[in-house]
Amino acid sequence: MGESAIHPELESEQTYIDRAFERLEATRRDALRLQNMVETGRGGTNQARWEREVFQENIVNRLSQLNLGDQSLVFGRLDFEPDSRPPDDPGTYYIGRMAVSDENQDVMVVDWRAPIAEAFYRATGPDPMDLRRRRHFASRGHTLIGLDDEVFGPGSAGNESRLAGYGALISALEESRTGRLNDIVATIQGEQDQVIRSALPGILVVQGGPGTGKTVVALHRAAYLLYSHRFPLEGQGVLVLGPNRLFLGYIEQVLPSLGEAGVQLSLLADLLPEVAVRGSDPELVARIKGDLKVADVLARAIRDRQRPLRADARIAFGLYHLRLTVERSTTIINEARRRFRTHNAGRRYVVAQVYEALAESHPTGMSPEAVRERLRTGPEIREILEWMWPLLSPAHFLHDLLGSRALLRSAGRREFSDSELDLLHRDRSAHASKVIWTSDDVPLLDEARAVLGKRPSHKLADEIRTYGHIVIDEAQDLSPMELRMVARRSLNGSLTIVGDIAQSTGAWAHNDWGEILEHLPERHPPRLTELTLGYRIPGPSMDLAARVLAVAAPQLTPPRSVRDTGDPPRVVRAHADLLGEVVAATLVEVEAVGTGSVGVICPRELVDPMSEAFDRAGIEHGRAARHGLESQITVVPVGLVKGLELDGAVVVEPADIIDQESQGMRALYVAVTRATKRLTLVHQRDLPKFLEVRHQVLGERPPESLPSGGDPHETGPSAARTTSSWRPLPPHRTPPW
Repeated sequence: MGESAIHPELESEQTYIDRAFERLEATRRDALRLQNMVETGRGGTNQARWEREVFQENIVNRLSQLNLGDQSLVFGRLDFEPDSRPPDDPGTYYIGRMAVSDENQDVMVVDWRAPIAEAFYRATGPDPMDLRRRRHFASRGHTLIGLDDEVFGPGSAGNESRLAGYGALISALEESRTGRLNDIVATIQGEQDQVIRSALPGILVVQGGPGTGKTVVALHRAAYLLYSHRFPLEGQGVLVLGPNRLFLGYIEQVLPSLGEAGVQLSLLADLLPEVAVRGSDPELVARIKGDLKVADVLARAIRDRQRPLRADARIAFGLYHLRLTVERSTTIINEARRRFRTHNAGRRYVVAQVYEALAESHPTGMSPEAVRERLRTGPEIREILEWMWPLLSPAHFLHDLLGSRALLRSAGRREFSDSELDLLHRDRSAHASKVIWTSDDVPLLDEARAVLGKRPSHKLADEIRTYGHIVIDEAQDLSPMELRMVARRSLNGSLTIVGDIAQSTGAWAHNDWGEILEHLPERHPPRLTELTLGYRIPGPSMDLAARVLAVAAPQLTPPRSVRDTGDPPRVVRAHADLLGEVVAATLVEVEAVGTGSVGVICPRELVDPMSEAFDRAGIEHGRAARHGLESQITVVPVGLVKGLELDGAVVVEPADIIDQESQGMRALYVAVTRATKRLTLVHQRDLPKFLEVRHQVLGERPPESLPSGGDPHETGPSAARTTSSWRPLPPHRTPPW
């Protein structure tokens, strides 16, 4: 940040920050005193105990918000033009992580989410938003180490670019990664701030290429919405859905660092805590399970379990026999189907009607209650009820269905071929509770729970929790059935969905956002925004990634990198020992990035051999699936690396990634866009022609003769590409943009 250490106001600003920290600590001490005064014992009325518990919970939440640790409290200052503010307005505001007031309750620090702070992120030279000066603070813990001023107004250079606080931004981008995503509250840029402060209602779609900050922007949006709509969102809940456990571990510190620890971070599988989930299905099976037609199959399979008797039933009852005829059982089933929307809700009606029919068949007359009292534990009546209308849990129902080819074909022959249904079949386990389900089974279990409804004795467990706002990251990979599961949890249709169509690599990779919106609630017209500036990836690495993108998704334009300089990517040819060359290349990257992180991004089949090669070389490392990004060197399968940031990346055998992944070219695009500083490609097989170079080092801007689309082995002039991934929706869903 230039000569910030000798800024003449550095000392006075440090004094102000020290006072702000003192007031924050005083507020924390006051909260601790209140906590010690509150007793949550058994005394008093239920109402009094409830009030004490709520009060205690609020104090604990407040204390967690006031605990900043080593984070900076204040990161900027705004000075407005004197004639732009009311006479009693101070005209100067310090912007920080949370609001702080002095002893007289006058504002010392403004929360970054407050309306007045908007100018800190959005003011530019052409539109200064009444600012005279914007000051960025560089801090290390409580210590101010530099200032960076931007002056606006006539005769000043102002900020003609789209970047606010360029020096602070670049300084933050060049810091080493820690294995956890950090917040960007001090360096949010204008286009990011527009996403963060966008209105709550409806669906907001955020398309963003690699390095545009879409994930961290979505998390800051969650924090902003909780600040701006504390009531009702704090009670309704905010849910953030990620693609895998590694990703959730990577982002878990962002919201707590912003003072919002109550947001739920989950996988879709976490929303069904009653079942054990591990792994995923082969792609062909996952494709079938993700198809919306499965919902019809499940509904028909449940209907197949609602059956009239095949023959009249006779039950011994003292000297007589009670009868339930086929005709009467048919009437009961049809009436239950007509009356009740969910299966389990109809169970009590069916039971009552069966006992009533049996009572009517008694020659001397009996009440249904008397018949029920004498027969309810008998095997005959239980067999009748289980045949006609069994009480079903989602796990038991799906276990029965997938374990029977006959049931699958009865329910699914209209939607799928016999060979496709055979792919869904699995051997039965001893009991449904023993089944280890896959992630692709989760939306089927959830669909079954919605159609079956609550069991009378399990209402709380069968409840489907809804949320006031849902954030979906990497939404471009969700299947229609997964999107249906998400929609079921939306209380009011308010969602933020973020992703990159060019990074669609799953079994249900989508080609545009319209395919995704088809399956989400439409309470308000959806909005689409696109993040166009890339912050994470240096210009030379982005040039290489653009070559991949031109083949992987030629309709998209790569983000424009704000970092024109940087180390050029390296390409290393392994002639004999591929794994040995990867180890050597990784050590080069470790030396280059210092304390930063290095990821070795492999095709799935090379993860184990790669880890063993590091072991043989005596090099400490981690494996992403086991250890997250805790080690400096981490071996990461390409299927898990999406959404992560690394200081250095070594991409192993690009041709294998292309061949082995279902969306191989897009998977390669993901792999080459993870590094914030240095990128190396190590290959033994020939590189695709669009990556071939004459030298070992890729650093030049790609010449016009490099291909931009079509067959990766063709060459030709760069084709024109559109500026958006958006394709028109069907007429009845055309959005306003």
